[in-house]
Amino acid sequence: MTETLKLSGRELFWPPADELTEAVERIRARLGDWPPTHVEWRICLTAPDDANGGDLIVFTDTQQQGERHLEQIVRWVTQGAGVIEAAAGRAVLHLGGVRYELEGHLAEDWIPALAAFLDCGFDPHDALVLALAWRDGDETKSGDAWPCDLSRFPRVAGLPDAPAQPFAACPDALGLYAVLPTAEWVERVAGFGVKTVQLRHKAADAELQRDIARSVAAGREHDAHVFINDHWQAAIDAGAYGVHLGQEDVHTADLHALSKAGVRLGLSTHGYYEMLTALHFRPSYIALGAVFPTTTKVMPTAPQGLVRLVRYVKLLEGVVPLVAIGGISGDVLPQVLATGVKSAAVVRAITEAADPASATAALQNIFLQEKV
Repeated sequence: MTETLKLSGRELFWPPADELTEAVERIRARLGDWPPTHVEWRICLTAPDDANGGDLIVFTDTQQQGERHLEQIVRWVTQGAGVIEAAAGRAVLHLGGVRYELEGHLAEDWIPALAAFLDCGFDPHDALVLALAWRDGDETKSGDAWPCDLSRFPRVAGLPDAPAQPFAACPDALGLYAVLPTAEWVERVAGFGVKTVQLRHKAADAELQRDIARSVAAGREHDAHVFINDHWQAAIDAGAYGVHLGQEDVHTADLHALSKAGVRLGLSTHGYYEMLTALHFRPSYIALGAVFPTTTKVMPTAPQGLVRLVRYVKLLEGVVPLVAIGGISGDVLPQVLATGVKSAAVVRAITEAADPASATAALQNIFLQEKV
């Protein structure tokens, strides 16, 4: 990696700022090789006459207050632009009708760092997290300059209170994690010897309670950890080992009731901002995905890929158990485990296999080979 990386032909800032551009190129050169970004964001240090979907308008003046300022933000966001308000250890991103609020360190070079992480292909809310984890001079250090010290990362503000105690622990290495559509599948795969399974029964129909009860019973019979997707109250009632929730569910589910019942909690994440959100609630594990394209559900973000997964594992290993998820098959499982993650969730690799028992055995064997 060279000491500088020229980002020629790009309008990184408005108005143009040669000194900031040089800082971006210097920082970007130390961040490794990344696929080309799909959105060439322009950071606007003053408001442009016509904002567009590729603009991030930055305000660092704490005097920018009042109804007129809020009206401007709404207008720019409606036009497709993003707005960042940053001052005194706080940064708020308004983008796509969502407010992302972070509290943390604002280095002198946080704006060039933001531009560099955007060039690495990260969405603005994740790039902003990384920019607040950046420290002036990081690009001069030997080795990898990528932020990987969790103590430097910002805190997501405005979240509901977490339960007083962390969620009950689960094994650090959950191994092969089978996500299954019915109780019949849970019973079958637990019988194959898979020790971590999830019932992903999306419909709240008459069969739901029965499927959850049968799945919990199968876990007890085969000494397997059974997680229930979404239906947290039914999981509590059935005495399930754990519950898996999405990011949106932390605002509606009674996490205090789950914690009090001793139910383990797994949370989905799709990038740095959501990881920090998940960590706030001190879950039993965090799922990282989607690693690859998947057809089993509509994903809110593009696939993360193995390069990002390596960074995520480096940041969170030893902090919380991790599960890679999304489009993982036997063909790519060795590459996934090579990132250092100790668990991988699969769906179609088992449920759509011609011989599910043989497919499951082959997947379990890959885990055994990784331990050798």
